[in-house]
Amino acid sequence: MNTNERIFSGVKCNGIPVLVGNIAFCIALILLFAVVVNSIISENEALGVALLILFFVLLIVNCIFWAGFVRIEPNEAIVLLFFGKYRGTIKDDGYFWVHPFLTKKHLTLRARNLDVEPIKVNDKQGNPIMIGQVLVWRVVDTYKASFDIDDHQSDVKIDNVGGKMRVYENFVKVQSDAALRSVAGLYAYDSSDNEDEKLSLRSGGEEINDFLEKQLNERLSIAGIEVMEARVNYLAYAPEIAAVMLRRQQADAIISAREKIVDGAVGMVKHALAKLSEEQIIELDDERKAAMVSNLLVVLCSDEHAQPVINAGTLYN
Repeated sequence: MNTNERIFSGVKCNGIPVLVGNIAFCIALILLFAVVVNSIISENEALGVALLILFFVLLIVNCIFWAGFVRIEPNEAIVLLFFGKYRGTIKDDGYFWVHPFLTKKHLTLRARNLDVEPIKVNDKQGNPIMIGQVLVWRVVDTYKASFDIDDHQSDVKIDNVGGKMRVYENFVKVQSDAALRSVAGLYAYDSSDNEDEKLSLRSGGEEINDFLEKQLNERLSIAGIEVMEARVNYLAYAPEIAAVMLRRQQADAIISAREKIVDGAVGMVKHALAKLSEEQIIELDDERKAAMVSNLLVVLCSDEHAQPVINAGTLYN
């Protein structure tokens, strides 16, 4: 049967008045014990035995009452069970007294960070890459977090502050690894790896993060856990292909730069020839135009500084 979280509707009262009453109860027990001792000393054995039995009964009742106190800090909750049956959850912060026979399980509702170490996966193109993520998560359904999954590895972990249990961190870690592998396999590392798709892990940014967050929420909803934010915080090629891919990226950058240089050089040559013809500075035949274009392209496209040769003769010598 699928049960959702519900607010505890049983006996719950302010713990301070009950605490005062229980302390007064202890004082009354001390006085009763003094009466029992006095009765025994005065050799009134029947009264002494009866009062002694009453004393032990009231002492047991007092001890049971002490078991009903609970303290809840802000952004914490207590799941209550009555002999294995779920009775509800208390999320109000404060000091309360509830039925002493209820089993109480503390859960924290605070947001927590999980920094997933980079893992090696294959992108859509089959390239091995290293990818890591950081996510912020919290428990939103205490019933599912308590009873819908079994995670013994995380149940035994204890925080250094307050002795509270860290709930289901191992479950969150395993599912976040699975979601990260799934998302990484749907996209190429770089958009240049697949020209048909503009969205890539390297350039996707918020779209990739939003899709990753959606995947995580779908996987962790079974445990009553909400992912508030998920981001890819590490992305690189795997070491075995990093050097090759770096040279490839450098080659792509050089080709792109060369294309811009050639486009600019051709435009400058065209402008120069048009200016010379428009202002009738000099008339060149096709052969001289070709030589001039060749020389200008060499000068404009060369990586090194051009070394000009000065013609001291005529135009054709």
